[in-house]
Amino acid sequence: MTRQRTRLAAGLGLLLLAAVALAIVDPFGGSAPAASDAVDNGAATAVATLRRVDLSQQTQVSATLGYAGASTVSVPGGTAPSAVMQAQRSDAASQQALSADARALAQAQATLEADLRRVAVDCRGSAAADASSGACTTDAQAVTADRQSVTAANGKVQSDRQALSAARAALVEGEATAATYGDNAVYTMLPTVGKVVRRGEPLYAIDGVPAFLFYGGVPASRAFRSGMSNGADVAELNRNLRRFGAPVGDEFTAATALAIERFQAEHHLQATGTLPLGSVVFEPDAVRVTSVTPTLGSGVQPGAVLGISSTRRVVTIALDASQQSSVEVGDPVVITLPDSSTTPGHVSFVGTVATSPSNDQNGGGTSGPTIEVDVTADRPAATGRLDQAPVDVSITTATVRNVLAAPVNALVALAGGGYAVEQVETTGAHQLVGVSVGLFDDASGMVQISGAGLAAGQRVVVPAS
Repeated sequence: MTRQRTRLAAGLGLLLLAAVALAIVDPFGGSAPAASDAVDNGAATAVATLRRVDLSQQTQVSATLGYAGASTVSVPGGTAPSAVMQAQRSDAASQQALSADARALAQAQATLEADLRRVAVDCRGSAAADASSGACTTDAQAVTADRQSVTAANGKVQSDRQALSAARAALVEGEATAATYGDNAVYTMLPTVGKVVRRGEPLYAIDGVPAFLFYGGVPASRAFRSGMSNGADVAELNRNLRRFGAPVGDEFTAATALAIERFQAEHHLQATGTLPLGSVVFEPDAVRVTSVTPTLGSGVQPGAVLGISSTRRVVTIALDASQQSSVEVGDPVVITLPDSSTTPGHVSFVGTVATSPSNDQNGGGTSGPTIEVDVTADRPAATGRLDQAPVDVSITTATVRNVLAAPVNALVALAGGGYAVEQVETTGAHQLVGVSVGLFDDASGMVQISGAGLAAGQRVVVPAS
């Protein structure tokens, strides 16, 4: 079975050097040489045997060994605790004002109703026609004043309701974006570069309050608290808190709040049942710290805190874009590490977008467009712990199975073009046999051949070692 794509010509130059040991006129322009025709090239020679083998073709490239999935952990912008408390106070004051004015409105309405009943009594019959009736006139004046009082009280209630609505909206927004830090907050814990952080462990701490790593793919963009709307972030939170009794699903329930309290108690934090914005950071898996931006004791501002990567080892190749078709996901590779040891791997990703040429900072002109190719070691532990280390990668780009093969240096370049091998017959006679060449295996020094009468076990001439 043969899998061969566009062949890289790296091995062909080597072959020509080995094959030009003879400078002869193409004997196949007319009749083939007789079996008894001897060929003497005047150089020391040896004999090799043709055999059927598996061959592969490699391309050698430079690469970088490190960790996959570089990203950044940032402190989110949010509402400071003091601002949330102020919003809570404004909401409470607005509710109190509305309650007081609503009671005043109810009292004014009750007074109006009482005066209306009094008018009905004092101004009936002959009293209504007697303009000099003092009680009726007084009652009518009281009703007019009452109505003015009701109108004024009703206006205050409507104004109070608008103020409460605004205060409630500010409170909801403040609680949804409630942050873990205030204006004078400082970093009290930062990790060291190279540290691996796993689920439930702190990434950093502000004013003694840690930001914990949870596993998930949806960023935490709001505070987790009772009354929040359902969402994928809530579902992630519940999954991470399962061992604390959190429910399944995307709803923040009483069980979710209780699970948060248990988690907080386990980490010796105040059990509030809520997680302000910045309390947790969602990443798909464990992370490795690659850089730390702030210093201990420095003030906290929204923005980058840590550079991180995954813990998965990866070799990254900037491959010439013209060679994209010669590499496929799954191709086997051999990685040569900085200590010259080797370890096997395979191609795990082949990019489809070429990076534009960039100016060479060393004045060497411009480089050609490249694509990213990622390689995963079959035994990641064998690659050590170096980050951004230069390595070499040999990628197997073509393979043929059970083909007739000869040593590369058995090929003889013909003056008229093409190749031959110098066959040694059982009688000891030598003759040239024209061959078609296939895949060159630089690693083994063998080449795939085919030609009339050639078979495994036959002997051919090679230069003496």
